[in-house]
Amino acid sequence: MKLVSSFAMVAAMVIAGPAVAQATSPSDFVKKAGASDLYERTSSNLVLQTSKNAKVREFAQMMVKDHTKSTNDVKMAAKQAGLTPPPPALEPEQSRMVAELRQASGAVRDQLYVTQQKTAHQKTLALHSGYAQSGSAAPLKTVAAKTAPVVKHHLDMLNAM
Repeated sequence: MKLVSSFAMVAAMVIAGPAVAQATSPSDFVKKAGASDLYERTSSNLVLQTSKNAKVREFAQMMVKDHTKSTNDVKMAAKQAGLTPPPPALEPEQSRMVAELRQASGAVRDQLYVTQQKTAHQKTLALHSGYAQSGSAAPLKTVAAKTAPVVKHHLDMLNAM
């Protein structure tokens, strides 16, 4: 039942993602990007503790590296835009997803991780693409435009798994 609920949430986020991204203020973009990166690192580190699947482990290691970089890039751009970036914090949905991962184990956890990553990357791609196109702070638009193709690459990798 939880899996059905997760899929319903995925569909809602995919549909709502582009509309949300287009109306994002600079401070909201920084907050959402930070939450996204924190989720990616947290979930990936969790899976790295137990996964025996080489592809999942390789992907999770890349997530930790790439999303640490994007966090630092967004923080620098936020400062250039005159903002004080808050410490990243998970959104309620992301906290729920991490909790689901903690409860799962073995191959079930690996599959749940991949499913969650697809959802998260679709939402993150919409956020960065939307801000790159219609954001109001130039330094953040630049970093969003540079980050979107990386997120798209991650999504392509996930779809091939």
